[in-house]
Amino acid sequence: MPNDPPTSFDLVEHPWIPVQKADGTETELSLYRVFQQAHTLQRVVGDLPTQEFVLVRLLLAVLHDAVDGPADPEEWQELWEGGIPLDQVGTYLAKHRERFDLLHPETPFFQVADLHTAKGDVSPLERIVADVPNGAPFFTMREGGIDRLTFAEAARWVVHAHAYDPSGIKSGAVGDPRVKNGKGYPQGVGWAGNLGGVFVEGRNLRETLLLNLIATDTDHLRADEMDRPAWRFDPPGAAPLGGREQVLRPYGVRDLYTWQTRRLRLRCDADGAYGVVLAYGDPLSPHNAHDREPMTGWRRSQTQEKKLREPLVYMPQEHNPARSAWRGLASLITGRKRGSNQHQDAAGSLRPRVLDWVARLANEGYLDDRYLIRSRVVGAVYGTQQSVIDEVVDDRVTMKVVLLHESAPNLAATAKEAVADADSAVAALGQLAADLARAAGIDATTQQDTTRDRGFGILDGPFREWLASLAPDTDPDERRAVWQDTVRRLVRSEGAGLIERSGEAAWNGRIVDTKNGQLWLSAAYAERRFHRTLAAELSRTTQSDTTEVTV
Repeated sequence: MPNDPPTSFDLVEHPWIPVQKADGTETELSLYRVFQQAHTLQRVVGDLPTQEFVLVRLLLAVLHDAVDGPADPEEWQELWEGGIPLDQVGTYLAKHRERFDLLHPETPFFQVADLHTAKGDVSPLERIVADVPNGAPFFTMREGGIDRLTFAEAARWVVHAHAYDPSGIKSGAVGDPRVKNGKGYPQGVGWAGNLGGVFVEGRNLRETLLLNLIATDTDHLRADEMDRPAWRFDPPGAAPLGGREQVLRPYGVRDLYTWQTRRLRLRCDADGAYGVVLAYGDPLSPHNAHDREPMTGWRRSQTQEKKLREPLVYMPQEHNPARSAWRGLASLITGRKRGSNQHQDAAGSLRPRVLDWVARLANEGYLDDRYLIRSRVVGAVYGTQQSVIDEVVDDRVTMKVVLLHESAPNLAATAKEAVADADSAVAALGQLAADLARAAGIDATTQQDTTRDRGFGILDGPFREWLASLAPDTDPDERRAVWQDTVRRLVRSEGAGLIERSGEAAWNGRIVDTKNGQLWLSAAYAERRFHRTLAAELSRTTQSDTTEVTV
């Protein structure tokens, strides 16, 4: 039988948040110590990148509420120059200390004290620990697997469950009117699971927290005076929100960052957590939440407009795990178009509000144009009717803040055009692979897809380095030409290897059907077309292509 658990595990005092120090080593710190040492820490880490995302949002909810703001960029600047106000944070955490106790008998952190099922069922901890990829247990290297978690681990996974828990059948909690036949039927994934998460990283954790600390006067982002984190609301019961709260909440980012999409209760003994009761909590629809959620991009969905019979619907822009973040650079650096809110004139996509905020800081002179930021993208990809997490997306795009500046549209345009250059060149490389395959009489689709993946992989590092080099005094035309030189050199080299390995059958060629009729397709023809396409697509390059052959 389990031994009686300790009476308290105070998250303000006990280490539980994993962090990386400036020297690369990792440790765990308490909630207060994270703020106290933030200027010496590189970042929050986590058992998964999605856990890092939700822990950063938790820290932001604390900081927003502790300073009650910032109200505007002027107040933000005081924090940027003066540092995190530890006296305010310390006083705040002391005031709400009971709500940060994981084992509190009445108000356990992010839990419902009396949550139970009619039969007293307790689920294994696998219900809140995300194993990614699906079916490959995350904790298999630990003796005993995940039969139990330390209190620190359990606290992290509790926060993660509210944000990323998959859909599917849950425990039927007594007191939840949605329960049927003792079961909680699918209500969707945790809130953050809907998002293509984006936040901004600075040179250390202190800067990261402040860069994402959005002022309440920010346009197109709701900030109600009722906004507060979960621990400043009355403790929830098993039932979901109802009445006015169901309609009006979340009141702002503090509420949203701590949104309780689940009802859960850990079962613990003296050695840690050994089970959990996990049920559905407060559902929240992602459609048209772009005025509430700042940490994702948004796309206009005509499908949802027709389905919901609404004139304008935006949905979160989810991440594609097969696509590097820099290939979607336009969605990060393209700001809101003025006067683009109405129906046909509405923008097809919206940049994450957190990047709008950083752009505002740059535009109004609070950040130096040369300041280097990392746009961090994090997301979960669900499978089997959203009942499991199949993959986790984790990537960064490093760039100087000038790319977000309204005064440098040509520089941002150059960056977006450089992505298009890479797309065009890799498409030409993929076409070469397909032509060589067809000339040899083998499957072209597989060869094309594999080669395209390899092509983007070859350009990945060089593009990130090139993007980070763009500065306020950069000549956009010169930088574009340099990039095209790089692309052409790397893609031509890869193409030469494909041609060399194509084999005798491809050089002999064969007749193939095309939309313009039959064609004698050979390696020689494929090579000529490849060089001709590259020359056309990379016309700004300073290099001459002496190997190009005209048909």
